[in-house]
Amino acid sequence: MKPGFLEFFAGGGMARAGLGPGWECLFANDIDAKKAASYAGNWGAEAFRLGDVTALVPAEIPGRAALAWGSFPCQDLSLAGAGKGLGGARSGTYFAFWRLLAGLAAEGRAPALVAVENVAGALTARGGADFAAILDAFAANGYRAGALVIDAAAFLPQSRPRLFVIGAREGVPLPVAAEPGAFHPPALLRAVAALPDALRAAHLLLRLPEPPRRNLTLSAVVEEGAEGWLPEAETARLLSLMAPRHRAVVEAAQGAGRMVHGCVFRRTRPVAGGGKAQRAEVRFDGLAGCLRTPGGGSSRQFLIEVEGARVRARLMTAREAARLMGLPDDYILPARLNAALHLAGDGVAPPVVRWLAAHLFEPALGLAPARAA
Repeated sequence: MKPGFLEFFAGGGMARAGLGPGWECLFANDIDAKKAASYAGNWGAEAFRLGDVTALVPAEIPGRAALAWGSFPCQDLSLAGAGKGLGGARSGTYFAFWRLLAGLAAEGRAPALVAVENVAGALTARGGADFAAILDAFAANGYRAGALVIDAAAFLPQSRPRLFVIGAREGVPLPVAAEPGAFHPPALLRAVAALPDALRAAHLLLRLPEPPRRNLTLSAVVEEGAEGWLPEAETARLLSLMAPRHRAVVEAAQGAGRMVHGCVFRRTRPVAGGGKAQRAEVRFDGLAGCLRTPGGGSSRQFLIEVEGARVRARLMTAREAARLMGLPDDYILPARLNAALHLAGDGVAPPVVRWLAAHLFEPALGLAPARAA
């Protein structure tokens, strides 16, 4: 029998994609109708409920799940947000998620495991108060929990560090490390050290192995035959926005003797003498920058292709964004580019979920893990 899971803030079902066919979705929920359409198109609509999580009641959730997953909204916790943290209307839905789980527990249907995911900025939001509140919700509901920071770059050619907090009910084992590992960076250790005494003492230093060395680079996700390359004059203007050190990076790529792909971001930066100016910043380290929802110019990445004297650039395609998240090419994306980029930029990387499932969730439940891709 497959373990059942609940997927809250489900988006296009990327946690479901990561858990894989060895798991059964009992219930999924999201408030966004466009994402709901993508979820239904890829997984079917039978288990999906469109609506505000704050309006859900435990009676709407069937059975007893082994895992509850919640990639709750990051807008109020991110560095780009307004600093409201868990007090904000969007990120504050974290507490509605826990009210549902508390209701399930009162009915004897508490999930054995709970996992939540958000931006790494949640560690320092409101001076660490939000990180403490995230962990306190686990403790208050009878879960022993530990935090990890996992960058999707360990699996995919995208820099995407995210905070994961995993909790288990009493009697459900989670592996604990004697010393910090790769997924316990200094920022996480500082945040744990700053917790109130009871939460700090209860925090689990979870043991999670490092994956094999990533062998994918940005070039591997480039969509052949994609259109939309900028006219030469616009490419020249993009290059003109680069500071000398970034132009030097492009020139170095021109001398590589092969085709090289990189990413360009437009940023507003301070300039000498005061004021600010738009700048273009480039990277050729084989990684894309973190995908974001396409809410502004700085959130849109340009793909830059350099081969000798030839330099051209265009915006990333929807399929490239999906590949950077680890979604297969048969994953059905929204037809509109912005909707597809929003879906990808708001999601959790499925390969990270699969690694957690293989090395934490499935062993804790006494299951033989599926292959962790």
